[in-house]
Amino acid sequence: MRKITENVYAVGIVDWNVRKFHGNTYITKKGVTYNSYLIKDKEPVLIDVVDKGFEEEFLSNISEIIDPKEIKHVILNHLEPDHSGALEYIAKMCPNAKFYGTAKLKEGAGKYYKLNIDINVVKTGHTISGGDNTFKFIEIPMIHWPDSMMTYCAEKKILFSNDAFGQHITANKIFADEIDQAELFKEAKKYYANILWSLGSIIQRKLTELAAMNLAVDMIAPSHGMIWRKEPLKMIDIYMKWAQNKTENKVVIVYETMWGSTELMAKSILNGLTAKGIDAKLFDISSTDFGELAYEMLDAKAFVFGSSTHDNEMLPYMAGFIYFLKGLKPLNRIALAFGSYGWSGGAVKDISEMLKSSGIEVIGTVDSKFKPDAGEIKKCFDAGVMLAEKLI
Repeated sequence: MRKITENVYAVGIVDWNVRKFHGNTYITKKGVTYNSYLIKDKEPVLIDVVDKGFEEEFLSNISEIIDPKEIKHVILNHLEPDHSGALEYIAKMCPNAKFYGTAKLKEGAGKYYKLNIDINVVKTGHTISGGDNTFKFIEIPMIHWPDSMMTYCAEKKILFSNDAFGQHITANKIFADEIDQAELFKEAKKYYANILWSLGSIIQRKLTELAAMNLAVDMIAPSHGMIWRKEPLKMIDIYMKWAQNKTENKVVIVYETMWGSTELMAKSILNGLTAKGIDAKLFDISSTDFGELAYEMLDAKAFVFGSSTHDNEMLPYMAGFIYFLKGLKPLNRIALAFGSYGWSGGAVKDISEMLKSSGIEVIGTVDSKFKPDAGEIKKCFDAGVMLAEKLI
């Protein structure tokens, strides 16, 4: 529990040890927070609950401030289990509270949980009062679930932003300006890349709507990570840039190799890019988590994918990653495909077709039979130079 501002408290949970989020694709090396906010008022308000398994700790945090039975309003910004897992427990511990959420949240809650409560359906523009503070609801469907919404407290000038502007990072601090800024920004960017990248057009539209509301915002309090209190609107500008798929002259090379031949090709392509001064990074997909690659690719203009051929197809880690990337819907990117083979090819064709189906323009391919000779290494180098010249 920690005081955010007068009568507003962070009462959520720091899960220091969790290392996997959204299945196995997002590795959370720095843990996760499940943020919840308590506003003391004539009718106390709780915004969001926490994941299942942390009920007692959560209740203890609340009890440091008030008796949970005093809570009159529980606002549910999002139904996903990391936000709502403790809902059944809190419904029992806060018997005098009214619950609020979107129509989609109410529908989903009935499928997830056995609840003896009625969730009051709210829409954009609806408000409730705790006495001295009012809370306005702003629907944000598909950022990133259909039920999602934000809550704005005008008197405190706080936007409780749900999954938007979050980060998966843990600390014994609650404000963004209290921790290392490079680490914070990396985790904010990684969070966007993995959770929200595919929703860029929706995010652009919603951010434009938010700007038109002219909300006075002194703090942005997300559901995960640190609270933005110093120039919080800068984070909104950064989100707009990401949502618009703005890129830099940067290349990410991802490969999977069987006996080292494809790796040699990858390094030669890297050398060609380097010779032209292009910022490029090389990753072996078999030892790199998908979430880290999404972070690297978010602002890269070009991708390079390579795989050895096995049973006439690309190797399995590469196939899984390209399928994952397709779901993120990267726009306005170009790519190269490359790989080695023994008896017959297939991987390069597979990669090319899958990238094209993802909306990525494949501007060239390179292949090599068995271990690449000097001439084939030169072709890879030249392919890197060619890609660099497309970017310059």
